[in-house]
Amino acid sequence: MTRVEMADEALFLLLHNEMVAGLHRAAEQGEAENGRCITKLENMGFRVGQGLIERFTKDTARFKDELDIMKFICKDFWTTVFKKQIDNLRTNHQGIYVLQDNKFRLLTQMSAGKQYLEHAPKYLAFTCGLIRGGLSNLGIKSIVTAEVSVMPACKFQVMIQKM
Repeated sequence: MTRVEMADEALFLLLHNEMVAGLHRAAEQGEAENGRCITKLENMGFRVGQGLIERFTKDTARFKDELDIMKFICKDFWTTVFKKQIDNLRTNHQGIYVLQDNKFRLLTQMSAGKQYLEHAPKYLAFTCGLIRGGLSNLGIKSIVTAEVSVMPACKFQVMIQKM
């Protein structure tokens, strides 16, 4: 990894942490409730995901199906954003996909103790939006949720909404 790549990654991690902290600081001061903060983070991620997918797919061939799109998200998209591929992609072939990252970059800075599990959702909201925004720009409407049972591993569940 070059110095520029390391700087880019550090800046992304710092920016993400500051977005989370800033929105939750506002909630603590009574400007907004906690649920709205998570929604704002997810909406930010949605917009960023739309823009990134536009840039990443401008020179690629069209995807043949939904599974092909999900593979692109797990390999190319995830590698560009988080510097590694998703560790596991599972599907029930009925519109539900589970993306598992065993060492999710946005959670690795936090301690692995169980007391930090309650803070994990606010650090995953942006990424849920990122996935949803990327899929949206590829013509797939979805609901994305995240779950953490052991830090820093997490699972993102993508439920495709049939139109």
